[in-house]
Amino acid sequence: MIFRRVWLSAAVLALAVSSLPSVAASAAPHPSGTGWSVQRDADALRDAEVTGVAVRLETPRGTVTARSGVGDLVTHRPVPTNGYLRLGSTTKTFVATVVLQLVGEKRISLDQTVEQLLPGVVSGTGNDGRTITIRDLLQHTSGLSDYNYDVFPDPSAQTYFANRWSAYQPEELVALAMRHGPDFPAGTRWAYSNTNYVLAGMIIEKVTGRTWEQQVHDRILRPLGLQQTDTPGTKPFLPHPHTANYQQFTADGPMVDTTIPYRPFDSGADGSMTGTARDLNRFFTALANGRLLKPAEFAAMRTAVPVPQDSGHPAGTRDGLGLFFTPLSCGDGYLGHGGSGFGHVIRTATTADGRRTVTVSAHSRSADPQTAARQEDALRNLIDHALCRTT
Repeated sequence: MIFRRVWLSAAVLALAVSSLPSVAASAAPHPSGTGWSVQRDADALRDAEVTGVAVRLETPRGTVTARSGVGDLVTHRPVPTNGYLRLGSTTKTFVATVVLQLVGEKRISLDQTVEQLLPGVVSGTGNDGRTITIRDLLQHTSGLSDYNYDVFPDPSAQTYFANRWSAYQPEELVALAMRHGPDFPAGTRWAYSNTNYVLAGMIIEKVTGRTWEQQVHDRILRPLGLQQTDTPGTKPFLPHPHTANYQQFTADGPMVDTTIPYRPFDSGADGSMTGTARDLNRFFTALANGRLLKPAEFAAMRTAVPVPQDSGHPAGTRDGLGLFFTPLSCGDGYLGHGGSGFGHVIRTATTADGRRTVTVSAHSRSADPQTAARQEDALRNLIDHALCRTT
């Protein structure tokens, strides 16, 4: 693959995005209903200066898809149908499912401590694995520092290009996090930390003797027939077709082609998987329908704690074990998880009964706070409208 840098000013990008085409939704048998609504909301996300948008919604009446914008800013090719995606932190739901399957098999307990399973790994600088349970890891109530701040301390394009090929072993990432004291005593508060799921992956391997990747393939991907989902580790290239990703590192800076990922981030159980919207929808639908977990373990997964208002999540969001609950404007709420990286955001959400499931991918990110807020609002509205419709 030839890597292209795209240097556009924010003003030029806004002008370019405003003229990007939409691609008609395939929404039979109701193109004037749900299909029209999804395409309208995909276009709204594009109009918020996202270069490429793709949506896939499963409903009791069939599948609705929509695309808007372009697949890249150089050729202006269309956003591909069911293109390959970097799943980012959506990987965490797969990993949590494997851990809960092991709980259902009585091989581990959610109340076991990290120290019992990984002796000496979480220690130093006030960190104590004896006080942190598996439940704390899966629910982000461990208080452990997020290693992301250590591998990307300077938010700049220069840092991205200088370090994007670097890779770390899980033990190295945890060791970086251990250089910092905990943010709070385990179990007392909530704060998102990728370190939690690096440890969860290590625990899966310790308990089963096989890597978390192997367990995800054997327990989830193969049984569900998710042939377009993979665990590529630090492999930097997405299969074709895929949409290019663009990151603006400073509010007045250029947009940078970040289709090649920053490998120090999300290289393991916290976010390394790739896949397609079709496969993601199948996974979350199967999870909601009870095909992957026994009732007791699925109930544990959905037992959630409040997420702070300043966490960037919608008001009323609660976090379970690798699965968020978010209220809907029409009542009740949805189960889901998101993932992001430099230049891309992905969200998958399903109604509690699994009857409606949607995956949205947005392929550029702005550093301007107002633009970023408009993009987030448009994305949330799309999901809310897609899941609240009754047709």
